[in-house]
Amino acid sequence: MPLISVLMPVYNAQPYLSQAVESILNQSLGDFEFLILDDGSTDRSAKILRGYAAEDSRIQLTHRPNGGYVSALNSLLHQATGELIARMDADDIALPERFAQQAAFLQAHPEVVCLGGAQDWIDEAGRILLHHPEAEQNDEIQRLALSGQTPINHPSAMIRCAAMLQVGGYDEALCPAEDLDLWLKLGEVGQLANLSATVLQYRQHSGSVSERRQLEQTAKRRLACQQAWTRRRIPAGQAQFHEAPPWRPVDRPSRHQFMTLYGWWFFNAGQRQAALIYGLKAIRALPWATEGWKLLACALIKPMPPQAEISK
Repeated sequence: MPLISVLMPVYNAQPYLSQAVESILNQSLGDFEFLILDDGSTDRSAKILRGYAAEDSRIQLTHRPNGGYVSALNSLLHQATGELIARMDADDIALPERFAQQAAFLQAHPEVVCLGGAQDWIDEAGRILLHHPEAEQNDEIQRLALSGQTPINHPSAMIRCAAMLQVGGYDEALCPAEDLDLWLKLGEVGQLANLSATVLQYRQHSGSVSERRQLEQTAKRRLACQQAWTRRRIPAGQAQFHEAPPWRPVDRPSRHQFMTLYGWWFFNAGQRQAALIYGLKAIRALPWATEGWKLLACALIKPMPPQAEISK
């Protein structure tokens, strides 16, 4: 029996799939089975996966007609034989020490049933957009989850398999907030934690589920919280749902806002080419808005900020 079962559903992930798979195969801790379900992909994902499965016996590849992301996760969960479940998405990149760091922490802290970690958020080309730390202690993570925030990044999570089965796995009715629902339920049978160490490069792109279905995700997060408040007998006066602004683009104005923000970050970091790319993205989102044109003009002609300013 392997120590870790890695669960990765795949649907039309061709542009990023090889990087995701190789980041798992190249983990410094190799005691795992890699369970992959191709959920009816219509691009070259299935062919890519068959190639990797032929080369590495740790990969167990399943194909089926498209049935949905959460259904695929539950199917993979019931195939798992490892003590620990590691989640992975087909468009992200796990850092080489991720499994070693998370498994060591869980072995040293038997009270913790679910462990995430910090991430570097990257764009389609792998450029780092920002570093995203998470709350590390159980009490703070539980408070955030009960208010509707998602305090553990799903593809960064490592979970005790017994605890996951105890709470019934993923609730398909709460997709695309099935991860928050799972953290809330796991928090009722054990403690939750995050590593301060960066364990994942988390990719932002317009085809991701979180970006396309963000408004629906907010509604399902509220429902998951309401169910948790009932289970935990939290009085109505103490139950509060956090109405957060969009954390990813949901329409043209918010896409313009995020592309401009990222573009200025790249400019101030001395990355002129990336700033140009994001200036053009901002303009495509809202051609009549001046902020994108200002970013593009500065990226084209303005000197890069001095190193002393970059380091501040």
